[in-house]
This record gives sequence, structure tokens and C-alpha cells, in this order.
Amino acid sequence: MNGYTINGEDLDSVDLKCLLISRGVNVDKEVYNLFSPTNRLNISPLTCNCIFLSDGTLVQLTDMKFHLRYLMGVLSWNNLKLLRYASQLGTPFHLKVVNSKPALFHEKTFLDFVSFPVYTDFYKQKTSSGLPFAGNTVIQGRDWVAFQCLWVCEYATCGKACEFCFSGDAFQSIAKKGKSLPKPVSPADVEEIVEYGMNTAGCSSVQITGGSTYDGLAEYESIMSYLPKITNLMGKQDTGGELLLYITPPDDTAFIDTYFLSGADRIACSLELWDESRAKVITPGKIEFTTRKKHLDTLEYISLKYGPGKGFSNFIIGIEDFETLKTGAEYLSERGIMPSASIWMPMGRPVQGNMKPPELSYYKRVKELFAELYQKYGLEPVANSGLNVCVERDIWNYSCMSAPVLKN
Repeated sequence: MNGYTINGEDLDSVDLKCLLISRGVNVDKEVYNLFSPTNRLNISPLTCNCIFLSDGTLVQLTDMKFHLRYLMGVLSWNNLKLLRYASQLGTPFHLKVVNSKPALFHEKTFLDFVSFPVYTDFYKQKTSSGLPFAGNTVIQGRDWVAFQCLWVCEYATCGKACEFCFSGDAFQSIAKKGKSLPKPVSPADVEEIVEYGMNTAGCSSVQITGGSTYDGLAEYESIMSYLPKITNLMGKQDTGGELLLYITPPDDTAFIDTYFLSGADRIACSLELWDESRAKVITPGKIEFTTRKKHLDTLEYISLKYGPGKGFSNFIIGIEDFETLKTGAEYLSERGIMPSASIWMPMGRPVQGNMKPPELSYYKRVKELFAELYQKYGLEPVANSGLNVCVERDIWNYSCMSAPVLKN
């Protein structure tokens, strides 16, 4: 694992990944001109750009210049709101060309030479029905076809969207204006996208995510319209990948059993944060409609029946104090539930009126905490190169190399 120094402080690849995700990068035009023809690199935020550090660590690449223009044009923002947070949105990181290679800098200090995934026509494709891949799915890293929102979040449409969620903000805005909401992506379209991702783009794994729903049976029927087609494709290709399923905790745990029998490898019922007083503001729909108890009961059911790490909860790292995050991560881990770590990207929407990410010390403490918990309770995250904004696999790799001691 690489070592770096920023402002006199030593950090490793996991630490740097956290900083790059949470702060974004300014990318020179020359980088696009030189590497876009042969690499998966596009100015559109819809294409989920990423880089690989020289040790192979996968990192989300958010070009702040283009990203901020996108926010002003697409999300429910206006220039005055954006200007209010402008001082919190600067980045010290810069990607430019040095000796014909993409080079990452912190201010004027060289950090590393990086690389990009190989070029694919994935984002130029449309399904047989005319649905464009771009805007409906992304490739994360080398391995993952990820569907970020296959159906509308019903919590968002009633004004209870999670504060940090891009899609939830869009649904909430559409509903507020009385406009027609987007239809769910059809199973046939999903099948075509996954097939292209595996046969042509070199992917091996699939992530299915939908919006939170009130009707557990309707969500179950929707999920089951996708699962058999996807698992059949993965079996035919013998990809060796994983199928992650993000769901609203159902009333009937028999639904969970069917998901696993139908090919799901892991199931998430994500809390997002542990501090319940903050959660009532940041994730109002999940607290009011689903409830904390229902999330925990479902996750414990999965762990008891299917084993450690088969059920997991996403935590948005950076939106709560370390001590409450620690309490939640320990609570889950002790019960065989994996706490996963998705780094907050504050350049999207402010959380509790704030767009300032935590300092490096916060991420270091999270890394040490999760590394200890993963090893202590045998909670191994998904393999391959991991996911763009999630650091659980990176933390696992770190824990295997350095056997860290839990720090309070």
C-alpha cells in the first residue's frame, strides 16, 4: 500500500482515497484530450469516472469544474445557494499530464501517477426499447455494473428524501412541481445492460438499488422481476463476481429468503448513520416510515440465518461524529452485520447546512476502527477492486497487511 505525505502528515492509499472522494479533483483539459480516446474518461458526471492509484486502489474521480456546472443545471439548486457554500467546495487536488502520464498533485506537490479503466462504448449504448445506459446505470471500477435507482424513492416523493442523496433530491423536486415521475427501469432493459456490461465491458458483479418504498410486496415483486435474469446471466458467464441487493427492510422475512435463493450474495438494509437525532433530520423517511428497529431486526435475521457479512448496512462516512459512528459499527459487527463505509461527497447536497468534509484524522480513525472490527468478527467485504466511493474493501486489505489496533 502506497505512502504519501501531505502538509507534513503521513497517509496511505486508504486515507488519500477518502480525501479525494470527499474533496474532488480539478482535472486539466489536457488529461481528457490525451486519455479519453483510449480510457473510460468523460467530462459527464453521469459516467462515474474513476482512477487507480499506482498500487491499484480504486478512487472516484469527481472533476469539480464540470460537476458544479452539472449541479447548477440539473439538480434543484440556484446560483445563490451554490455561492453560499462556495468557500466549502474548493479542492487542493489537481490531475494533470506529466511526461505523457496522468499525475496527481496536492497543490504543487506531486503525489502519484495514476491510471484509468480501459475505454468502453458502454455509455454510448441504448437498449432495444431506446433507454440510454448513461443516466440509468454506471460502471464502477473494473468490475461493477451498478444500478443506482431502478425505481422511484417513495419517501422522497412525499418530501422525506435523505439529505445527501442525489436521486432523492431529484425525485423530491419533480414531485413538488407536480410533474410525472420516471418509470421503473424494465427487467428487459436491465438484462440488456447487464449482458453488455459482462460480455463487452468486462464486468463481473452487479449492484441493484432502488428507492425506499411503502409497499413491501410491490418492492418484492419488482426485485424478483430482475433477479432471475441477472443471476442467470452471471451463471452463464461464470463471472465469479457478486450480486449486491440494496432493499427496504420488508415485513415478511420470507422475502429475504427468496432473494438469497434467487442468487443475491449479500443484502443491505442501510441505516446511513447511527446518531438517531441526526438521522431524524438527515434520513427522515427511513426513521419515520421504516424505523430503526425494522432495519436492525432484518439485518440480524440475515446474519443469524446466512452468516457473518451476508447482511450489511451502509454508513455515509463524514456526516456524524466519530463516537456515534463507532457505537453503531461496533453494534452491527458484534452481531455479524458488516458496516460498510461510503465516503460522503459533500459537493452534491449540503447535510444539516454543511458542505465541509471532515479532516484527515477523522478518516484515519474510521479506517482503524473498521479494520479492527472486520478482522475481529470475520467480516470480509466484496472482493475485486471494490467500489468507487466505498472504502470497506480497501480497509480490509489494509487490515490484512498491518493488523491495526483499535484506537479510541
